[in-house]
Amino acid sequence: MSFKCGIIGLPNVGKSTLFNLLTKGNSAVANFPFCTIKPNIGIVPVLDERINTLAEIVSPEKIVNACIEFIDIAGLVKGASKGEGLGNQFLGNIRDAHAIAHVVRCFKNDNITHVYNKVHPIKDIDIINTELILSDFDLCEKTILQLQKKTILKNNEAEKKIKVLKKCFNHLAQFLMLKTLILNEDEKQLISYLRFLTLKPTMYIANVNEEKESFYFLNELNDMAQKEGSIVIPIHANLELDLVKMNNEEQKYFMKEFNIKTLGLSSIISCGYKLLNLITFFTVGVKEIRAWGILNGSTSIQAAHKIHSDFSKGFIRAQIIKYVDFIKYKSEAKIKEMGKFRTEGKQYYIQDGDIIHFLFNV
Repeated sequence: MSFKCGIIGLPNVGKSTLFNLLTKGNSAVANFPFCTIKPNIGIVPVLDERINTLAEIVSPEKIVNACIEFIDIAGLVKGASKGEGLGNQFLGNIRDAHAIAHVVRCFKNDNITHVYNKVHPIKDIDIINTELILSDFDLCEKTILQLQKKTILKNNEAEKKIKVLKKCFNHLAQFLMLKTLILNEDEKQLISYLRFLTLKPTMYIANVNEEKESFYFLNELNDMAQKEGSIVIPIHANLELDLVKMNNEEQKYFMKEFNIKTLGLSSIISCGYKLLNLITFFTVGVKEIRAWGILNGSTSIQAAHKIHSDFSKGFIRAQIIKYVDFIKYKSEAKIKEMGKFRTEGKQYYIQDGDIIHFLFNV
């Protein structure tokens, strides 16, 4: 399974520019709404210094980073939940994502039109969130009606789902996002198949420029995000798109000139990884070192399946070395001698940084 992060926002806020930045690709970018009709999809590597440190010890033929799939979804508009601007299609694309990167325009530019003729980040967010809420409200209502027919047959599972969905329905009716509703893990699991839009973890990407208005808009956005417990990542998308096309020396010079300490791009990828609740385990050998992204709380049998179905089908055991021990002792023989080599069964919970060798027989 690939982990998907959907890039959403109003038209002309910089979504496709951000996608180009993430993938260094050639997504369509233009100054009119719905430039992106079909979603662009890009596989983006998650840079992790640990894999380079491992490579210095092992000198493998190949290094493969963990990846996230970013989906550039066309701009939503007011009325999307009722089909405006191909809204149903676009909302369906968001439903397929596991997390959301919500791009917000925090700059003024007379040469770039705003779909509502005025730059107002908080209002823009409210327009998008309202459409997500309305879409979830509609889905919630329809599902309750469908399940109520099943309760005639004394379907206990359906009754449990109805109870949770009514809780969600009442919350959405107040125009509140489901992520602000307190649900326990069992309740979340019961409704997970519906892939509610307002339950998806979200980060706000503030697309800024060097003008003073940008800092005012950014402060306003930070205040709003703090109240709802969300993350804001500022990025000068057009500038960073130019930077990633430069060689290292040119990039260092321009970053110094514009006083850019770190690229927002790196923060977006790492935050996306955290939003998806992923951790990393490694497989290490002379032919290849590979980082694997997996859901936090996954077991060794699930990690084995991530690599290949044969690994899980014929699973015998997992040999585990901690990353810190591998770096410290630098050889499997020494690690065994120091008693740091572990053998685990199917139900072992993978820890971030585990180096795993799976034994299997098919």
